[in-house]
Amino acid sequence: MSSDCRERFLADLHVGVLGVTDPRGTSAPLLVPVWYGYEPGGVVTVLTDRTSTKADLIKRARRFSLCAQSEVPPYRYVSVEGPVVAVEDGLDRAEWEAIAHRYLDRDTAVAYLDANRHQLEEYLTFRMRPQRWRTADFTAFARQFS
Repeated sequence: MSSDCRERFLADLHVGVLGVTDPRGTSAPLLVPVWYGYEPGGVVTVLTDRTSTKADLIKRARRFSLCAQSEVPPYRYVSVEGPVVAVEDGLDRAEWEAIAHRYLDRDTAVAYLDANRHQLEEYLTFRMRPQRWRTADFTAFARQFS
């Protein structure tokens, strides 16, 4: 994928799979599905409970990877990896609401946000600067079989 295509793909709506290695080397990398935020040219934003294994490992490793994929043919994916450039205590309300509305329909997002106000205080915001990109677009390959 071109640089523009990969950035637009990552900015599109996908559930990402976050990967982070335990720097102590005591386990395999943690891989978990996450909601995320991204705008082309910016940073990947992930919000998570400060007491989670994910938060602990990201703080230790100071970097993580994120893979976003299409789940219908022709398959495509974008994987980014890079350093954490910011860890923020708590959540920015507008950003939290925008991510909820990105992933949920309006009514469900409103109910989710109302039921989870505690996240504003109990969660951390991690921002990662994409440093390494890996991509694949199987559109041309799939055409051979159409």
